[in-house]
Amino acid sequence: MKHTKLWYLKKFNLLETFSAEEMISLKDVLIDNVVKKKQPIYLAGDPDENLYFLKEGRVKISRIDESGKEFTIILLEPGEIFGELGLFDDSPRETAAIALEDSIICMMKRRDFEKYAINKPELSFKLNKLMGLRLRQIESRIEELLFRDVPSRLARLLLRLFEQHPRETTNGTRINIKLSQQEIANLVGATREMTSMVLNSFKRSGLIRIESKYIYLIDRKELEKIAR
Repeated sequence: MKHTKLWYLKKFNLLETFSAEEMISLKDVLIDNVVKKKQPIYLAGDPDENLYFLKEGRVKISRIDESGKEFTIILLEPGEIFGELGLFDDSPRETAAIALEDSIICMMKRRDFEKYAINKPELSFKLNKLMGLRLRQIESRIEELLFRDVPSRLARLLLRLFEQHPRETTNGTRINIKLSQQEIANLVGATREMTSMVLNSFKRSGLIRIESKYIYLIDRKELEKIAR
């Protein structure tokens, strides 16, 4: 079933106070983009001037250092927004947003957001709350990198993903995102070789099962012990 742009917009919490008329006017200023898997929505150094709405697909927000090493900060699902700093800061972007699969993105220019924000101060309030939440997430990730070993970081990541992206199947509960070992390594902040070694250890111990890049949860309690 093909949904309209208006149907998608109603799924975003940021817009829940918009009237039907405001929604109709809003859809006319949003620009739809289809982004193929592994293609960037924006890169570090790009102008920071747009807000993005993820309609379909999945997106990762990452930092990439000068050597090319990538650290993935967050994974985004349909119904989430990103690029919000572009509404409050003129500095170039410090992160990259990359499609994990074929995705549909709505883009809103800063000047259009400002027009709506004048009459709807709750928009800025909600965005500030979102930025605060993401700052806490980043602080938590930094704490993990500084004070936890790779098995603990990987266990914590898997538990988060099972909570955020669960899918019940006849074969058990799985993380409903296909992730390569390199993508998992980027989320954990470790090398692919180390990540592969720890994943294999978890599999041998009966904590998880991996089928077609889907990870299934087998023993939550043991994962929680490692995560502590």
